[in-house]
Amino acid sequence: MRNWSLARQFFIGQLVFVLALTTTISWVLYLDAEDNTFDSASARMLAVATTFANDPFVLEAVQSPDPPELLQPYAAEVMDELGVDFVTIMDTDRTRYTHRNTSEIGGQYIGSIDQALGGDPHVELFTGTLGPSVRAIVPVTTPDDAVTALVSAGVTVDTVSIARNAQLPLVWLIATGALTAGTIVSLVLSRHLRRATLGLGTEQLARMFVFYDSVLHSVRDGVVLTNLSGDLVLYNDQAAALLNLEPSAPGEPRPASGVGLSPSIRELLASGRRAVDEIHVTDDRVLVVNQEPAVPASGTKPLGTVTTIRDHTELEALSDEVQTMRTLTEALRAQTHEHANRLHTIVSLIELDRRTEALEFATRDLQQSQQLTDEVVAAIDEPFITALLVGKAAQANERGLRLDIDVAGTLETCGMDPRDLVTIIGNLLDNAFDAAASSADRSVSLSIYTAGDDAGFVGIEVGDSGPGLSDAQLGTIFTLGSSSKGAAGTRGLGLALVRQAVHRLGGTIEVTNDGGALFTVHLPAGPSALEGADPAGLRAHGEGPRG
Repeated sequence: MRNWSLARQFFIGQLVFVLALTTTISWVLYLDAEDNTFDSASARMLAVATTFANDPFVLEAVQSPDPPELLQPYAAEVMDELGVDFVTIMDTDRTRYTHRNTSEIGGQYIGSIDQALGGDPHVELFTGTLGPSVRAIVPVTTPDDAVTALVSAGVTVDTVSIARNAQLPLVWLIATGALTAGTIVSLVLSRHLRRATLGLGTEQLARMFVFYDSVLHSVRDGVVLTNLSGDLVLYNDQAAALLNLEPSAPGEPRPASGVGLSPSIRELLASGRRAVDEIHVTDDRVLVVNQEPAVPASGTKPLGTVTTIRDHTELEALSDEVQTMRTLTEALRAQTHEHANRLHTIVSLIELDRRTEALEFATRDLQQSQQLTDEVVAAIDEPFITALLVGKAAQANERGLRLDIDVAGTLETCGMDPRDLVTIIGNLLDNAFDAAASSADRSVSLSIYTAGDDAGFVGIEVGDSGPGLSDAQLGTIFTLGSSSKGAAGTRGLGLALVRQAVHRLGGTIEVTNDGGALFTVHLPAGPSALEGADPAGLRAHGEGPRG
């Protein structure tokens, strides 16, 4: 029995309960039928005895010299017509005037007569010469209320039992119907329970719950279970940490809209669609999300979804650092290519015996390159950002873009993570390069400045000469999956990472159309964020076409 499925245990339990209930109801109905039969027999015998006692003929006969001769034929006829087992008319001293057996006439009546002698009718169950019987005893009185005789009418218990047994088919019919209906309902419920529990027993379900709960809370990935409405049914500790949720507790499902999830993850949970390694960016994390519908083995409609979440924030941070190194590498490659071309030019001038022009060309090239590097290093006191801007200047030069860099003072990070600044500036410049590449002017501008009392924040502005943004793009530009490039299917991870880094530093970011797209970032900074303002700023020009 321990290995029975929960559905079978439920069915057997229900069947035993229905059987016990049906037996109890049947017994109650049987007792009720028995009581009703005896009550009906008692009322009927009382009516017969009362009719005899009130009959003037009976009063005259009991006062005649030979009462049995007059009363026995009359009593016998009534007994046969009414189906009464006996009608005994007797004297007040119990002497019988009538009886079913004529041999008993003149004998003593067996039964209680004291109450009838007192003038009150009486009904009892008593054993007489015909066996146990239900009888009524009524006094025969004169006009002055003197009791002159007694009338007893009754039926034997066997006769009453026959009448009672006549009602048993109805009782059994009711019991059989109740048992059949209960069995059918129990069977239907057990089948439904079997489908719901996959045919597992109580111990199997308990063991499965313990194992699954242990797995849920031991895996390193976040796991979220949702119902068809997208409400959170259950999630593990890792999911709570990654999504900034309160610890999961048994109870009613929690609406996804009321727990502070990011819009993209909330939309995914509500959709119930299948997702494979989707990137979702929250305010402080980069998450890789997979989602599958939870479909029972029977193949019916899904019960909800199972969503797994992996934290790729550190990987993305390493990717940003690698991208920064790649940018520097590209810058060095571009500079190497440019210097190789210029070196070939100088060598060719020397071979043509034009040494003066070669020296002048080399001197001017050295001054321009050194001036750009010196001005960037002097204006920005952060090696990561300095290297980034030098590399971006070279990259813009190679792509034929003009990059204008304007720094109002000496930038210090003031406790900011340089990697976040590299993420913000690098991704905004990459986005601007792509937008400006197709324009006629082919120019990109970068401004870094301070504003507010005591240089309360650092401002970063990146503009481009591209086509700008549509109203729809302005509302969704920082959402994962959006891009300012307008390419169908482009997933704009870069701008989503920019928004994340800005929020992590406690700043704000906005985008407007100013000829092209203009991104403005405000980051809180200390009073020494920018010092020694230089109105002239810094301007790095690429060698590409200006349009």
